[in-house]
Amino acid sequence: MSETIVKPVADQPALLLENQGERVLVVADLHLGWEVSLSHQGIHVPSQVPRLLERLRNIVNNVHPRQLILLGDVKHAVAKVELEEWKYVPEFFEGLVEIIPDIQVVPGNHDGNLEPLTPPSVKISTSEGISLWNTVGLFHGHAWPSPPLLGCKNLVMGHLHPVVVFKDPLGFRITRQAWVRAKSSGQKLAEGVLKHDSSKYEGDPVDEYAKKYGVKVVDADCVIMPSFNDYLGGQPINRALTEGWTDLYKEYMGPVLRSGAVDFENGEAYLFDGTFLGRVHDLRKLAQ
Repeated sequence: MSETIVKPVADQPALLLENQGERVLVVADLHLGWEVSLSHQGIHVPSQVPRLLERLRNIVNNVHPRQLILLGDVKHAVAKVELEEWKYVPEFFEGLVEIIPDIQVVPGNHDGNLEPLTPPSVKISTSEGISLWNTVGLFHGHAWPSPPLLGCKNLVMGHLHPVVVFKDPLGFRITRQAWVRAKSSGQKLAEGVLKHDSSKYEGDPVDEYAKKYGVKVVDADCVIMPSFNDYLGGQPINRALTEGWTDLYKEYMGPVLRSGAVDFENGEAYLFDGTFLGRVHDLRKLAQ
């Protein structure tokens, strides 16, 4: 089996996957129509569709992918479709298919009723995610991944919008988006998926998983992606444990992170230029 390369695009919130010369670009969390929710609060921001399209055009021209995968939360309204989204989302896809025709969406928790807004050529998977080359599992992060993904050596998810907040002695704050790389436990993932599927078993969950799904579970390298729409807020991964780790926030993290199947505390945080900031638990100590 040929080696799969998983690497961030330099200075961009985009991930490039490569296998045997085939390239796939991944971006997450565009939240098209987010501007509408702000306008309801009296804050008026122009449509971000042209800016996001231009950013994607530049990335595609630089890395030449065969396919683009949108890793969830393409639109912002959770279940319904805001009136403005009937304009923003089709306009975005109309421009996007001219940049790169092969597009697939892995739905996130904000993508209810997305299909009527997309061209027929855009493929939409289930929210459980997809597998590429049997080596990369891609899912949004708000739901358990599908069984085949646990056999992939690399897992990629969005949903969290990770950022790091720096504060100086005078109280000035700087917020920067970040990548997080962490190890996952195949055993804990197997336990979680089996429990989610209401499977009763005795003994090793990895063995049970192999029997039930025909998948050899592995401990994977997990990448948590920043949001492509940089106007959005994010979850400060260096937030002190005593500061704001509410039940609502833990619920928001999604079942995979909440279960401890990904060793988030020992995850490594990086800025877009590749700067290694440190491990999440060490960054939290600095925030105490």
